[in-house]
Amino acid sequence: MYLRYAHMFLMEKKVVLITGCSSGIGLGLAVLLASDTCQRFKVYATMRDLSKKERLLECVRNCHVDTFEILQMDVTDQHSVLATIEKIKEQRVDVLVCNAGVGLMGPLECHTYETMKNIFDVNLFGTISTIQAFLPGMKQRKTGRIIISSSVGGLQGIPFNDVYCASKFAVEGLCESLAIVLQHFNIHVSLIECGPVSTNFMNNLHTWDPSDGCLQCVDSDTRSLYAQYLQHCKTIFQDVAQDTDEILQMYLEAIEAPLPSLRYFTTQFFMPLTKLKLSCAGGSEYVQAMHKFVFSGTKTEEHQ
Repeated sequence: MYLRYAHMFLMEKKVVLITGCSSGIGLGLAVLLASDTCQRFKVYATMRDLSKKERLLECVRNCHVDTFEILQMDVTDQHSVLATIEKIKEQRVDVLVCNAGVGLMGPLECHTYETMKNIFDVNLFGTISTIQAFLPGMKQRKTGRIIISSSVGGLQGIPFNDVYCASKFAVEGLCESLAIVLQHFNIHVSLIECGPVSTNFMNNLHTWDPSDGCLQCVDSDTRSLYAQYLQHCKTIFQDVAQDTDEILQMYLEAIEAPLPSLRYFTTQFFMPLTKLKLSCAGGSEYVQAMHKFVFSGTKTEEHQ
């Protein structure tokens, strides 16, 4: 018994780097791993703006100094990402968590090119740049885990989330393709498919307010549909939004599982629509079902 605990004590910590740690899931995961009672992890919590680090520091103030460090890293800046590698004392990352992400909601006609480009720069190209930076080391060591904060919106189209869904669909294709090749290197890729989460994500997303300008871009029918969608969102968040702690268990499973899955679904609420999309290849059934679900309040059998 003593030898077993001695072995645990001497075991090398898993080095975990997490992006987007100023709030929400990134912050929660950093705290969870840094607070591990067996001190199994060394966590590098990164964020674009270090002026937002105080909340995270407050949450980890009782953690052991060897289990936690905050680094500045902007996933949209390749120089920033590459510079981060040099700051990691262990010269390796065992678990890479790509969590940085932004949302965009509203009629497509209202989004500027710069706003849409920013969504892809963070959600897709930021993820790609981060993986590119840390993947060679994982390949060389023939081990590693890459965990991506994805979304139900990466598997099924959601009204008035066109650009956000497009960015997440791209991330899904990226990771699914990578997962096949990286099996050869004993590197596992996992996507955490989140539904509505009780974080600041909804408050921080870029959204279009019908009372603001750009009226000439949007017809009255679309404005009415968007108002219905916002009410639908409010209802969904009231009914099914999950606490961050519940979501974090999926990340922990992806980190600890001997053979992690490609996808982890944090909620079963949207599964009927997801299965419908996969089972009816033509797509019409899904489009009709989603339209009814959002704009008519119609629920699938499993939701009733």
